[in-house]
Amino acid sequence: MSISPGNKAADVAPGDPITVAAVGGRITQVALKNDDGRPVAGTLSPDSTTWQAAEPLGFDRRYTVSAKAEGSDGKPASLTSSFRTITPRLKADLSMNPQDGQTVGVGQPLAFYFDVDIPNKRAAEQAIQITTTPHVTGAFYWFNDSEVHWRPKEYWPSGTKISVRATIYGRNFGGGVFGNEDRVANVTVGKAITAVADGGTHQMTVAIDGKVVRTIPIAMGKPGNETPFGTYVVMSEHTNYTMDSSTYGVPADSPLGYRTHVEIATRMSNSGIFYHSAPWSVGDQGHRNVSHGCINMTTENAAWLQRISQKGDIIVVKNSGGPRLESWDGLGDWQIPWPEWVKGNR
Repeated sequence: MSISPGNKAADVAPGDPITVAAVGGRITQVALKNDDGRPVAGTLSPDSTTWQAAEPLGFDRRYTVSAKAEGSDGKPASLTSSFRTITPRLKADLSMNPQDGQTVGVGQPLAFYFDVDIPNKRAAEQAIQITTTPHVTGAFYWFNDSEVHWRPKEYWPSGTKISVRATIYGRNFGGGVFGNEDRVANVTVGKAITAVADGGTHQMTVAIDGKVVRTIPIAMGKPGNETPFGTYVVMSEHTNYTMDSSTYGVPADSPLGYRTHVEIATRMSNSGIFYHSAPWSVGDQGHRNVSHGCINMTTENAAWLQRISQKGDIIVVKNSGGPRLESWDGLGDWQIPWPEWVKGNR
Protein backbone atom coordinates (compact mmCIF):
# COMPACT_ATOMS: atom_id res chain seq x y z
CA MET A 1 0.00 0.00 0.00
CA SER A 2 1.22 3.54 -0.75
CA ILE A 3 0.05 7.05 0.09
CA SER A 4 0.79 10.20 -1.89
CA PRO A 5 2.03 12.62 -0.70
CA GLY A 6 4.42 10.67 1.45
CA ASN A 7 4.90 11.01 5.19
CA LYS A 8 6.42 14.33 6.33
CA ALA A 9 5.94 15.91 2.91
CA ALA A 10 5.88 19.71 3.04
CA ASP A 11 4.65 22.45 0.74
CA VAL A 12 1.91 20.28 -0.75
CA ALA A 13 -0.39 22.35 -2.98
CA PRO A 14 -4.08 22.21 -1.98
CA GLY A 15 -4.94 21.18 -5.52
CA ASP A 16 -2.47 18.27 -5.65
CA PRO A 17 -4.03 14.80 -5.77
CA ILE A 18 -4.16 12.93 -2.44
CA THR A 19 -4.21 9.21 -3.19
CA VAL A 20 -3.99 5.80 -1.56
CA ALA A 21 -3.14 2.75 -3.71
CA ALA A 22 -3.08 -0.97 -2.95
CA VAL A 23 -1.44 -3.76 -4.94
CA GLY A 24 -2.24 -7.41 -4.29
CA GLY A 25 -5.24 -6.60 -2.14
CA ARG A 26 -8.01 -4.10 -1.52
CA ILE A 27 -8.46 -0.92 0.50
CA THR A 28 -10.95 -1.31 3.34
CA GLN A 29 -10.83 2.09 5.05
CA VAL A 30 -9.34 5.55 4.54
CA ALA A 31 -9.58 8.59 6.81
CA LEU A 32 -8.10 11.96 5.81
CA LYS A 33 -8.31 14.68 8.46
CA ASN A 34 -6.86 18.14 9.00
CA ASP A 35 -5.20 19.35 12.19
CA ASP A 36 -8.62 20.34 13.61
CA GLY A 37 -9.90 16.81 13.09
CA ARG A 38 -12.16 17.76 10.19
CA PRO A 39 -12.57 14.86 7.75
CA VAL A 40 -11.98 15.30 4.03
CA ALA A 41 -14.27 13.40 1.66
CA GLY A 42 -12.83 10.90 -0.78
CA THR A 43 -13.86 8.30 -3.34
CA LEU A 44 -12.90 4.65 -3.59
CA SER A 45 -12.49 2.98 -6.98
CA PRO A 46 -14.95 0.18 -7.87
CA ASP A 47 -12.23 -2.44 -7.43
CA SER A 48 -11.16 -0.92 -4.08
CA THR A 49 -7.54 -0.57 -5.17
CA THR A 50 -7.33 3.25 -5.22
CA TRP A 51 -8.75 6.05 -3.10
CA GLN A 52 -8.55 9.77 -3.89
CA ALA A 53 -9.53 12.91 -2.00
CA ALA A 54 -12.68 14.44 -3.51
CA GLU A 55 -12.32 18.00 -2.22
CA PRO A 56 -9.44 20.49 -2.14
CA LEU A 57 -7.37 20.98 0.96
CA GLY A 58 -6.72 24.22 2.83
CA PHE A 59 -3.61 26.34 2.76
CA ASP A 60 -1.06 26.06 5.59
CA ARG A 61 -2.66 23.04 7.28
CA ARG A 62 -1.38 19.68 8.51
CA TYR A 63 -3.21 16.59 7.29
CA THR A 64 -3.06 12.93 8.26
CA VAL A 65 -4.11 10.01 6.07
CA SER A 66 -4.82 6.70 7.81
CA ALA A 67 -5.49 3.75 5.53
CA LYS A 68 -6.33 0.11 6.09
CA ALA A 69 -6.29 -2.70 3.56
CA GLU A 70 -6.60 -6.44 3.24
CA GLY A 71 -4.19 -8.52 1.18
CA SER A 72 -5.28 -11.19 -1.26
CA ASP A 73 -4.19 -13.66 1.42
CA GLY A 74 -6.61 -12.07 3.88
CA LYS A 75 -3.93 -10.44 6.02
CA PRO A 76 -4.62 -6.84 7.21
CA ALA A 77 -2.32 -3.91 6.51
CA SER A 78 -2.27 -0.29 7.61
CA LEU A 79 -0.36 2.84 6.68
CA THR A 80 -0.30 6.46 7.83
CA SER A 81 1.05 9.62 6.24
CA SER A 82 1.17 13.14 7.66
CA PHE A 83 1.99 16.14 5.52
CA ARG A 84 1.64 19.93 5.45
CA THR A 85 0.15 22.12 2.75
CA ILE A 86 1.94 25.17 1.45
CA THR A 87 1.74 28.71 2.76
CA PRO A 88 1.38 30.88 -0.36
CA ARG A 89 3.39 34.04 -0.79
CA LEU A 90 0.35 35.51 -2.55
CA LYS A 91 -3.18 34.32 -3.24
CA ALA A 92 -4.51 35.16 -6.69
CA ASP A 93 -8.19 36.11 -7.00
CA LEU A 94 -9.85 36.21 -10.39
CA SER A 95 -12.63 38.30 -11.95
CA MET A 96 -14.16 37.60 -15.35
CA ASN A 97 -15.98 39.37 -18.16
CA PRO A 98 -18.59 38.34 -19.22
CA GLN A 99 -20.23 36.96 -16.11
CA ASP A 100 -22.51 34.02 -15.50
CA GLY A 101 -25.89 34.19 -17.21
CA GLN A 102 -25.09 37.02 -19.61
CA THR A 103 -25.93 37.16 -23.31
CA VAL A 104 -23.21 38.77 -25.40
CA GLY A 105 -22.46 39.78 -28.97
CA VAL A 106 -20.42 37.85 -31.51
CA GLY A 107 -17.26 39.88 -30.84
CA GLN A 108 -17.13 39.41 -27.06
CA PRO A 109 -13.76 38.13 -25.83
CA LEU A 110 -13.55 36.18 -22.57
CA ALA A 111 -11.46 38.40 -20.31
CA PHE A 112 -9.80 37.22 -17.09
CA TYR A 113 -8.31 39.64 -14.57
CA PHE A 114 -6.06 38.38 -11.77
CA ASP A 115 -5.40 40.72 -8.85
CA VAL A 116 -1.68 39.84 -8.78
CA ASP A 117 0.91 39.15 -11.47
CA ILE A 118 1.07 35.53 -12.66
CA PRO A 119 4.61 34.16 -13.16
CA ASN A 120 3.57 30.85 -14.77
CA LYS A 121 1.08 31.91 -17.39
CA ARG A 122 0.68 28.46 -18.95
CA ALA A 123 -0.37 27.07 -15.57
CA ALA A 124 -3.05 29.76 -15.36
CA GLU A 125 -4.28 28.93 -18.86
CA GLN A 126 -4.47 25.24 -17.97
CA ALA A 127 -6.63 26.10 -14.96
CA ILE A 128 -9.21 27.89 -17.15
CA GLN A 129 -11.32 25.39 -19.09
CA ILE A 130 -13.46 26.80 -21.90
CA THR A 131 -15.96 24.61 -23.73
CA THR A 132 -18.39 25.73 -26.42
CA THR A 133 -21.37 24.35 -28.30
CA PRO A 134 -20.77 24.29 -31.21
CA HIS A 135 -17.00 23.86 -30.96
CA VAL A 136 -14.97 26.92 -31.95
CA THR A 137 -11.22 27.35 -32.30
CA GLY A 138 -9.77 29.90 -29.89
CA ALA A 139 -6.67 30.85 -27.89
CA PHE A 140 -5.39 32.87 -24.95
CA TYR A 141 -3.47 36.14 -25.25
CA TRP A 142 -1.85 38.01 -22.34
CA PHE A 143 -2.18 41.80 -22.35
CA ASN A 144 -0.01 42.09 -19.25
CA ASP A 145 1.15 39.87 -16.38
CA SER A 146 -2.28 39.79 -14.74
CA GLU A 147 -4.78 40.05 -17.63
CA VAL A 148 -5.44 37.33 -20.18
CA HIS A 149 -8.19 37.10 -22.82
CA TRP A 150 -9.51 34.15 -24.80
CA ARG A 151 -11.23 34.72 -28.12
CA PRO A 152 -12.18 32.60 -31.10
CA LYS A 153 -10.32 32.76 -34.40
CA GLU A 154 -13.41 34.27 -36.04
CA TYR A 155 -16.46 35.96 -34.52
CA TRP A 156 -18.63 33.68 -32.40
CA PRO A 157 -21.47 31.92 -34.26
CA SER A 158 -24.85 33.23 -33.09
CA GLY A 159 -26.38 30.98 -30.46
CA THR A 160 -23.08 29.58 -29.19
CA LYS A 161 -23.20 28.30 -25.60
CA ILE A 162 -20.00 29.05 -23.68
CA SER A 163 -18.99 27.34 -20.45
CA VAL A 164 -16.08 28.70 -18.41
CA ARG A 165 -14.66 26.72 -15.48
CA ALA A 166 -11.77 28.56 -13.86
CA THR A 167 -10.62 25.92 -11.37
CA ILE A 168 -7.79 28.00 -9.96
CA TYR A 169 -8.05 27.16 -6.24
CA GLY A 170 -4.79 25.71 -4.97
CA ARG A 171 -3.15 25.85 -8.40
CA ASN A 172 0.54 26.74 -8.37
CA PHE A 173 1.13 29.73 -10.64
CA GLY A 174 4.82 30.02 -9.80
CA GLY A 175 6.78 32.38 -7.58
CA GLY A 176 4.75 31.44 -4.51
CA VAL A 177 1.47 32.56 -6.14
CA PHE A 178 -1.51 30.21 -5.79
CA GLY A 179 -5.06 30.47 -7.04
CA ASN A 180 -7.55 31.36 -4.31
CA GLU A 181 -11.13 30.72 -5.49
CA ASP A 182 -12.73 28.94 -8.45
CA ARG A 183 -15.00 30.86 -10.81
CA VAL A 184 -17.75 29.64 -13.14
CA ALA A 185 -19.68 31.31 -15.96
CA ASN A 186 -22.21 30.09 -18.51
CA VAL A 187 -22.71 32.58 -21.36
CA THR A 188 -24.85 32.69 -24.50
CA VAL A 189 -23.98 34.45 -27.76
CA GLY A 190 -26.92 36.43 -29.14
CA LYS A 191 -27.70 37.63 -32.63
CA ALA A 192 -24.88 38.82 -34.86
CA ILE A 193 -25.25 42.60 -34.64
CA THR A 194 -22.50 44.45 -36.47
CA ALA A 195 -22.10 48.07 -37.48
CA VAL A 196 -19.72 49.84 -39.83
CA ALA A 197 -19.14 53.56 -39.22
CA ASP A 198 -17.65 55.27 -42.28
CA GLY A 199 -16.00 58.64 -41.73
CA GLY A 200 -15.97 59.26 -45.47
CA THR A 201 -19.70 58.88 -46.07
CA HIS A 202 -20.65 59.95 -42.51
CA GLN A 203 -22.98 56.95 -42.28
CA MET A 204 -23.21 53.93 -39.99
CA THR A 205 -24.59 50.74 -41.54
CA VAL A 206 -26.15 48.31 -39.03
CA ALA A 207 -26.71 44.64 -39.86
CA ILE A 208 -28.43 41.83 -37.95
CA ASP A 209 -27.30 38.32 -38.87
CA GLY A 210 -25.72 39.74 -42.02
CA LYS A 211 -28.79 41.68 -43.22
CA VAL A 212 -28.63 45.51 -43.26
CA VAL A 213 -31.50 46.88 -41.17
CA ARG A 214 -30.69 50.59 -40.86
CA THR A 215 -28.30 53.26 -42.11
CA ILE A 216 -27.66 56.00 -39.57
CA PRO A 217 -26.25 59.49 -40.31
CA ILE A 218 -23.30 60.12 -38.00
CA ALA A 219 -20.59 62.61 -37.15
CA MET A 220 -17.23 61.37 -35.91
CA GLY A 221 -14.10 63.10 -34.60
CA LYS A 222 -13.22 66.49 -36.04
CA PRO A 223 -9.73 67.40 -37.24
CA GLY A 224 -7.34 67.07 -34.30
CA ASN A 225 -9.73 64.69 -32.54
CA GLU A 226 -10.13 62.02 -35.22
CA THR A 227 -11.81 58.79 -34.13
CA PRO A 228 -9.33 55.88 -34.06
CA PHE A 229 -10.09 53.37 -36.79
CA GLY A 230 -10.43 49.64 -36.26
CA THR A 231 -12.72 46.98 -34.80
CA TYR A 232 -14.38 47.95 -31.51
CA VAL A 233 -16.33 45.71 -29.14
CA VAL A 234 -19.27 47.24 -27.29
CA MET A 235 -18.28 47.38 -23.62
CA SER A 236 -21.27 48.81 -21.72
CA GLU A 237 -24.53 50.68 -22.24
CA HIS A 238 -25.74 53.76 -20.34
CA THR A 239 -28.65 56.17 -20.16
CA ASN A 240 -28.62 59.69 -18.69
CA TYR A 241 -24.85 59.66 -18.83
CA THR A 242 -22.31 62.45 -18.33
CA MET A 243 -19.57 62.53 -20.95
CA ASP A 244 -16.49 63.76 -19.06
CA SER A 245 -13.12 64.24 -20.79
CA SER A 246 -11.32 64.10 -17.45
CA THR A 247 -12.03 60.33 -17.28
CA TYR A 248 -9.36 59.82 -19.95
CA GLY A 249 -6.95 62.53 -18.85
CA VAL A 250 -8.23 65.77 -20.43
CA PRO A 251 -9.43 68.23 -17.75
CA ALA A 252 -13.02 69.26 -18.35
CA ASP A 253 -12.12 72.96 -18.01
CA SER A 254 -9.27 72.81 -20.54
CA PRO A 255 -9.66 74.09 -24.14
CA LEU A 256 -10.20 70.51 -25.40
CA GLY A 257 -12.15 69.34 -22.39
CA TYR A 258 -15.88 68.86 -21.86
CA ARG A 259 -18.49 67.63 -19.43
CA THR A 260 -21.75 67.01 -21.29
CA HIS A 261 -24.93 65.19 -20.28
CA VAL A 262 -26.36 62.82 -22.88
CA GLU A 263 -29.50 60.71 -22.87
CA ILE A 264 -27.99 57.62 -24.55
CA ALA A 265 -24.34 56.50 -24.47
CA THR A 266 -22.62 53.19 -25.28
CA ARG A 267 -18.94 52.74 -24.42
CA MET A 268 -16.64 51.47 -27.17
CA SER A 269 -13.21 52.02 -25.56
CA ASN A 270 -11.56 52.88 -22.26
CA SER A 271 -10.08 56.02 -23.83
CA GLY A 272 -13.51 57.64 -24.05
CA ILE A 273 -14.92 56.61 -27.43
CA PHE A 274 -18.71 56.17 -27.30
CA TYR A 275 -21.54 56.26 -29.75
CA HIS A 276 -24.11 58.54 -28.19
CA SER A 277 -27.06 60.80 -28.73
CA ALA A 278 -25.98 64.28 -29.82
CA PRO A 279 -28.96 66.53 -30.59
CA TRP A 280 -26.61 69.52 -30.86
CA SER A 281 -24.91 68.10 -33.96
CA VAL A 282 -27.93 66.80 -35.91
CA GLY A 283 -27.25 69.30 -38.69
CA ASP A 284 -23.73 67.92 -39.10
CA GLN A 285 -24.62 64.24 -38.92
CA GLY A 286 -24.36 62.66 -42.33
CA HIS A 287 -22.24 65.56 -43.62
CA ARG A 288 -19.12 66.27 -41.56
CA ASN A 289 -17.13 65.15 -38.52
CA VAL A 290 -17.43 67.53 -35.57
CA SER A 291 -17.09 65.49 -32.35
CA HIS A 292 -14.25 65.09 -29.85
CA GLY A 293 -13.80 61.53 -31.16
CA CYS A 294 -17.12 59.90 -30.34
CA ILE A 295 -19.75 58.83 -32.87
CA ASN A 296 -22.62 61.33 -32.78
CA MET A 297 -26.14 60.37 -33.86
CA THR A 298 -29.71 61.44 -33.14
CA THR A 299 -31.29 60.45 -29.85
CA GLU A 300 -33.79 58.25 -31.69
CA ASN A 301 -31.06 56.38 -33.58
CA ALA A 302 -28.86 55.97 -30.48
CA ALA A 303 -31.81 54.63 -28.47
CA TRP A 304 -32.75 52.22 -31.27
CA LEU A 305 -29.22 50.89 -31.63
CA GLN A 306 -28.81 50.46 -27.91
CA ARG A 307 -32.19 48.73 -27.67
CA ILE A 308 -31.36 46.03 -30.23
CA SER A 309 -27.76 45.42 -29.18
CA GLN A 310 -25.77 44.03 -26.27
CA LYS A 311 -22.22 44.11 -24.95
CA GLY A 312 -19.89 42.26 -27.27
CA ASP A 313 -21.37 43.62 -30.51
CA ILE A 314 -18.93 44.70 -33.21
CA ILE A 315 -18.52 48.28 -34.45
CA VAL A 316 -15.98 48.82 -37.22
CA VAL A 317 -14.72 52.38 -37.75
CA LYS A 318 -13.11 53.18 -41.09
CA ASN A 319 -12.05 56.25 -43.11
CA SER A 320 -11.95 58.35 -39.94
CA GLY A 321 -8.54 59.89 -40.54
CA GLY A 322 -7.57 58.90 -37.01
CA PRO A 323 -4.87 56.63 -35.60
CA ARG A 324 -5.28 52.87 -35.37
CA LEU A 325 -7.26 51.65 -32.33
CA GLU A 326 -4.88 50.11 -29.81
CA SER A 327 -5.57 46.48 -28.95
CA TRP A 328 -5.36 47.20 -25.21
CA ASP A 329 -7.85 50.09 -25.37
CA GLY A 330 -11.05 48.56 -24.02
CA LEU A 331 -11.69 45.27 -25.82
CA GLY A 332 -9.65 45.88 -28.94
CA ASP A 333 -8.80 42.18 -29.19
CA TRP A 334 -9.75 41.95 -32.87
CA GLN A 335 -7.01 44.45 -33.70
CA ILE A 336 -4.48 41.66 -33.17
CA PRO A 337 -4.14 39.35 -36.21
CA TRP A 338 -4.79 35.68 -35.45
CA PRO A 339 -1.21 34.48 -36.23
CA GLU A 340 0.06 36.93 -33.58
CA TRP A 341 -2.80 36.24 -31.15
CA VAL A 342 -2.33 32.49 -31.12
CA LYS A 343 1.29 32.90 -29.94
CA GLY A 344 -0.14 34.06 -26.61
CA ASN A 345 2.19 36.97 -25.75
CA ARG A 346 3.43 35.08 -22.68
